[in-house]
Amino acid sequence: MNEEILTMHNISKNYGGVHALRSVDFSIKKGEVHCLVGENGSGKSTLIKIISGVVQPEKGAEIIINHKKENYLTPIKSIQKGIQVIYQDLSVFPNLTIGENIFMNYYAKGSIRWVDWKNIKNVARETIKKVKVNLDFNETVGSLSIADRQLVAICRAIATNAQLIIMDEPTSSLARHEIDALFSVIQQLRNAGITVLFVSHKLDEVMEISERVTVLRDGSKVGLFKRTEIDDKKLSYLMTGKEFVQEKLSEKVENRKALLEVKNLSKKNEYEDINFKLHQGEILGIVGMIGSGRTELAFSLFGMNPPNHGQILLEGKQVHFKSNESAIEAGIGYVPEDRIDQGLIMEQTIKNNATVTIFEKLLNHLKMIDKKKQQSTAQHWINTLSIRTSNIENPVKTLSGGNQQKIVLSKWLATNPKILILDSPTVGVDIAAKNSLYQIMRELSQRNIGIILISDEVPEILYNCHYILLMRKGRIVETFQPEEVTEKELNDKIIGDGQDE
Repeated sequence: MNEEILTMHNISKNYGGVHALRSVDFSIKKGEVHCLVGENGSGKSTLIKIISGVVQPEKGAEIIINHKKENYLTPIKSIQKGIQVIYQDLSVFPNLTIGENIFMNYYAKGSIRWVDWKNIKNVARETIKKVKVNLDFNETVGSLSIADRQLVAICRAIATNAQLIIMDEPTSSLARHEIDALFSVIQQLRNAGITVLFVSHKLDEVMEISERVTVLRDGSKVGLFKRTEIDDKKLSYLMTGKEFVQEKLSEKVENRKALLEVKNLSKKNEYEDINFKLHQGEILGIVGMIGSGRTELAFSLFGMNPPNHGQILLEGKQVHFKSNESAIEAGIGYVPEDRIDQGLIMEQTIKNNATVTIFEKLLNHLKMIDKKKQQSTAQHWINTLSIRTSNIENPVKTLSGGNQQKIVLSKWLATNPKILILDSPTVGVDIAAKNSLYQIMRELSQRNIGIILISDEVPEILYNCHYILLMRKGRIVETFQPEEVTEKELNDKIIGDGQDE
């Protein structure tokens, strides 16, 4: 398996004055699991787009696939060469069946011009059998979990005899037991001689699944390493040029004033008998598998999912939120798990997104937005949160994932909240941006803002919370302080939850 399936030399790409890639050399062997890592903006996405024929490199580049030099790759030609990309959004068709989705790439290759239902079912059945997963090819994809949609995307790639499958952030929305299942499928692909290029921000997963790792930084290749030559600390340094030290929070907050108290809160079929307090300056972690009821609970605290029973008390006074608007007025902000669909208006400017929660406060005597006041307010938060942008009039979609997340955070900080709910705030965010967000959380804690941090990333919870709640099947089953548990113990508890379900 030492034969190279893909070799690239002198790969550069410029966008105006921005160098997305600078003379990068890259190669991947047949049948290996190869990881590509780097911060947002390091050039990973551009390199993938060049491999898949979506973007053309600058003159002087050389691309060799299966020992044959390719002068001009297009998406169709790349697919014909056996290259398939599974993007983070999966690009499946929710209104079609699993079988129809699996067969779709035959049409993309241009080899099929009519619908042959018998052939579609045969190809789907054989592909599902080959991957050794439990899927019904007649089921509609829209009814599937994210994990099963991942498997459909993998089956679709294999159906057209893919030789190289590129997976872009494939675990960003998966629970730990679903990640384990995906890794098992990846190993099956490897054993079948299929090459996998795995792109991820999660360094523990990179260390677990990879055989070799290519590191990019600022558009340049830092190096190529065997997994045995590095660990996650060295990898984070190679990616960023910085060393990050993780220390548990030691400050005690339980004797401070209670901002929020939840008593016997229940919502039928979602969560039951929830009890906890959130104090001034406290970062309270809620951990558990996806589906444990943690996000449903967060929605209730933000007025978007009224509970059936129990009490919510703010600073000792019972409240009944009829909408998120009433929760905002009471001093609660919510950074959602899905920043693209729920947290941002992607086509709108950075300035508008940063101030959308306080438009009423920016009105002048004519009831129109005071442009100067809006400009200064947006710029204040951009400076405060160190958001990297050349122009706040640019669409927010032009920002990196980490900077987009900071914009979501800024719009809630602009409301001057007492309580901030952060639901998986670092999904799809690179290690440097993660640490920047963690530092912001600690600074907000010092300002006596109470924070509820929901996550299934063990280090994120363990090193950034004063107190931890473990949820399972809609209930809080265990509570502890970070010093009472190790990373491994906490991870085992979460995995154990998944095995129990």
